[in-house]
Amino acid sequence: MKRYLIFAAIGPFIGGFLLLLMTTYQSGYWTESNGGEVTKLFVVFAKSLQYNYLFGIVPSLMFGAIDDILMHVRRISPTVRMLLVGAVAFVGAALTYASHGSESGAVQFILYGLVGFIPGVITSWLAHKYAEELHAPAEPASQH
Repeated sequence: MKRYLIFAAIGPFIGGFLLLLMTTYQSGYWTESNGGEVTKLFVVFAKSLQYNYLFGIVPSLMFGAIDDILMHVRRISPTVRMLLVGAVAFVGAALTYASHGSESGAVQFILYGLVGFIPGVITSWLAHKYAEELHAPAEPASQH
């Protein structure tokens, strides 16, 4: 249960911020930036945070389910699991966002793919660190 809470709480937050960064970069907003422009970015992020959770919680929970399934495969190490979840999130975000807008190409595909990859890897790492129950080694039976 902790795993899904981590994915639901952190995934849309990071993904929404990265999506905002990618769209502002694609629009040419960062060509002339100063402190006031950065402040506007965070104001827009704060105002759009509710929509980040509205539209991002279901995909984040789906990636949490993938992480949960892969956790039960003993041959997959946590690092490989994080990369697999990130790869699936990369493809999902890239296919969802990269083909929209006036431009499309490899740069847009990679940038929008990172919108899924980075939160997927971070939340998978946090789930590994805080949600997995560490099993203590069984004590040997004493022979009396």
